[in-house]
Amino acid sequence: MAHSSQVSPDWTIHALNSDRETVNKPIEELVQGVHKGIIQPIEILRTYGKVALRAHDKTNCLTEIMLPDAEDWLQYGTSINPRGPLAGIPVSLKDTIIVGGYDATVGFSSFVGNASRSDGAIVRLLKDAGAVPYVKTNIPITLLSFESTNDVWGRCTNPHNSKYSPGGSTGGESALLALGGRIGIGSDVAGSVRIPAHFAGCYSLRCSTGRWPKQGVCTSMPGQEGVPSVYSPMARTLEDLTYFTRAVIGMKPWKYDHSVHPLVWRSEIATEYAEKTRLRIGVLRTDGVVDPSPACKRALKIAEDAFVQDGHEIVEIDPPDMYRALKIGALLLNADGCQMFRSFMRAGEWEDLGAYQMSWFMRLPRPCKYLYYLWVKLIRRDGLWAGLVKDWHAKTAFESWKLVMEREAYRAEWFEWWNKADVDFILAPPNATPAVPHDGFNFKNMNGIAQGAYKSYDAEAMHGLPVGVQVVGRRLEEEKVLAVMRRLEDALGDQKYRLLGID
Repeated sequence: MAHSSQVSPDWTIHALNSDRETVNKPIEELVQGVHKGIIQPIEILRTYGKVALRAHDKTNCLTEIMLPDAEDWLQYGTSINPRGPLAGIPVSLKDTIIVGGYDATVGFSSFVGNASRSDGAIVRLLKDAGAVPYVKTNIPITLLSFESTNDVWGRCTNPHNSKYSPGGSTGGESALLALGGRIGIGSDVAGSVRIPAHFAGCYSLRCSTGRWPKQGVCTSMPGQEGVPSVYSPMARTLEDLTYFTRAVIGMKPWKYDHSVHPLVWRSEIATEYAEKTRLRIGVLRTDGVVDPSPACKRALKIAEDAFVQDGHEIVEIDPPDMYRALKIGALLLNADGCQMFRSFMRAGEWEDLGAYQMSWFMRLPRPCKYLYYLWVKLIRRDGLWAGLVKDWHAKTAFESWKLVMEREAYRAEWFEWWNKADVDFILAPPNATPAVPHDGFNFKNMNGIAQGAYKSYDAEAMHGLPVGVQVVGRRLEEEKVLAVMRRLEDALGDQKYRLLGID
């Protein structure tokens, strides 16, 4: 259940016509209205406060409810810039992001009461841009899950079907945005803004490392840099996602966070790909590990056909072995033997089955693990799962360095492959399946791996859940990716996703 100081009755009254007008306006228009004095930021905040509380009633998507403080920041404070590019726009934040005076629990009961006195770098930038942080959103304990569940805040549910997950680890954000929130910020190591957008029905952009600020956060795995986490924007609409991304990069985030590249927004690239007559599109039909479900194949085909109808070229691609990426990434991510995230957990605390199985295999004595590996490889004849199990143990510094060498060699191989393939971007499924039922993620029964992905697949029960596609660009090509996403939406016409209505 979400935590809040006293919430005024103003936040709980039924929506008025003016509220509906506000929630239907793109954020760029709202910002212009604030700059011109047509609408007051406090009015926008109260409208989106009502939206957030209703979304929370339906899905348990919120953790910290900051509405009374947000009101004070606008009415009495000087920290929020009324002339900024996000003036007056309420922004929701993944629970991990540090807001002065509020906990960042990451779902761990041991983190309750860890409130920082001051805002982190991300929040300082947002306030300088004029944005108003107003709620924080639910996440899974450990952040290693397709769920967004923990014992501190409870379980977040999918806005389309409460028996299903909204995704993880940024599932609270996706649930709120699907039900009428406007813009938010999540983080992504291995799909944590992309999978929630796919599961719940909203938009996200997994930025390149160094393009979006990431300082001023709390995490379940501090020090883990083998597969760096990237904080990234999410939004209810593509139009808002593009404006939000451009606005934050326009704030020169490298002045707030030393890890951000001093790279300005390149409008000429966005224009080039918005106008390019014939795009060359590489279609990734499978990663070779888990084939996509019929629904995800169908979504990919619809997107592909829309591009063809628009006169673009489709290229069948065969990129470097993606199982290698899975293995290298998984071993780097858990090189500590799962010790860090487990060190924050208290006895009896709820744990996602997948995260539990990862740490259980880590603790299994190596002779037992080797016998299991032989059984999987020789008896079950499952080389993919056997390959992961064999090396699933804590790594020495020497072993970690060797894995980093493998990672860099793999990146170089992809770089050379893309140069030769000469595609503008890749079109791919964001996940093998639509949303999974609660407690449906199983790491163990995986090809082995594919069995785990399909353990809970039920096409009839999943009817009505959103299904997405993802546009993949090269490193630091955010402008291109957003422009191509717009081209795809335009090409889809009436076939594009219809947002959930707002009560």
